[in-house]
Amino acid sequence: MTITMNDSHMITINQIREFAKLDMSPKLGFPSKKEKYKWIDAVLIRFRYRSIRKKDKGVVRKYIQKMTSLSDSQITKIIYRKKNKKASSPKEKRNSFIKKYGAEDIALLIKTDNLHGRISGPATKNILEREFEIFGNSKYSNISQVSVAHIYNLRTTKQYESHSLTVKKTCSISVPIGERRKPEPYGKPGFLRVDSVHQGDKDKEKGVYHINVVDEVTQWEIVGTVERISELYLAPLLEELLIQFPFTIINFHSDNGSEYINKVIADLLNKLMITQTKSRARHTNDNALVESKNCSSIRKHMGYVHIPRKFAKELNTFCKEYLNPYLNYHHPCGFASIYIDKRGKEKKKYDTYMTPCQKFKSLPDYEQYLKPEVTIASLDELAYSMSDNEFAEKMQKAKGKLFKNFKHVSQEMLSFTSYVSCSLLD
Repeated sequence: MTITMNDSHMITINQIREFAKLDMSPKLGFPSKKEKYKWIDAVLIRFRYRSIRKKDKGVVRKYIQKMTSLSDSQITKIIYRKKNKKASSPKEKRNSFIKKYGAEDIALLIKTDNLHGRISGPATKNILEREFEIFGNSKYSNISQVSVAHIYNLRTTKQYESHSLTVKKTCSISVPIGERRKPEPYGKPGFLRVDSVHQGDKDKEKGVYHINVVDEVTQWEIVGTVERISELYLAPLLEELLIQFPFTIINFHSDNGSEYINKVIADLLNKLMITQTKSRARHTNDNALVESKNCSSIRKHMGYVHIPRKFAKELNTFCKEYLNPYLNYHHPCGFASIYIDKRGKEKKKYDTYMTPCQKFKSLPDYEQYLKPEVTIASLDELAYSMSDNEFAEKMQKAKGKLFKNFKHVSQEMLSFTSYVSCSLLD
């Protein structure tokens, strides 16, 4: 408890030593901080703090701490200041400039900025001067003398920020769609990586867009083509692509592009009970798998030349009937094995090659991941009805026939497809 009392009867070290042993000793009540520091100064003088033994100094310090509730570090600072002067409060008044522009002047500045939409400092100063000198408004006599630089200082005051209508702080925009993290499949199929590939511009006309979806574990790849990348065109195509996967889809991971991070795609994935994630900032490898497939699959077969939008439906049919079966049943992919070197560092070595279908069938208990309407027999029928070379020949013929319909495809691409088709026929 804290009470007002007089400790002038405490004159020896033994008295305060016995007093400090009390568990419920009362504390002195001080009307102000100034009185508290004045009392500490008197105690240090009364017990001749500078000349007593080190052991007795600890008793005096403990007594002051008990009576004032100050911390040990605070008492140390007070005693240090006592060496040169009295133990006064550390919060002394500092020299400061007299405020020239008070609350009324700031209010006039706020009014001016609100009316004119917070224009530049020099223009604002000119208005303040005109209000006083030309229009004779005496209220502006003081604020009209403000400098341009100080106008910006006054605009940072709390009064200005709380009353000004033109202050708007930058607000970070967070889109509550998708979780920003890297998916962890732990060897299970159904964790997809998705990206879009643009097929060039020509004469200010956009080309088609290829949507590439790749499973992280099996590298099962489904490609589709869309005329435009807006939600109206993209949502139906994505639903069609997801249906083509033989196993259950668990996760859908993309970059932060608005074509995937929107309410339409989010509602579609929620309907299919698929979680949505997006790439993290400063983690360029989050979507590395699908980025590499863009080059090795799409650019290899579609090239870089401009393909007009009107051919999007024909390209999508080609992908569904020829390219996707070829990539998943007849095109081997490299799978990495992790090795530990002598220093304990993990290293990846791509020493296993198999088709995505073979990889899927190599997983433990792979049947549990299949969709209800898909059977092992249906997968084997697609995989072994034709040999790899036979299906590749069939795909190249279809591609050569398709590319001949593209009027704007370069001669090099036509020559390549024609050469491949002729070679296969021979």
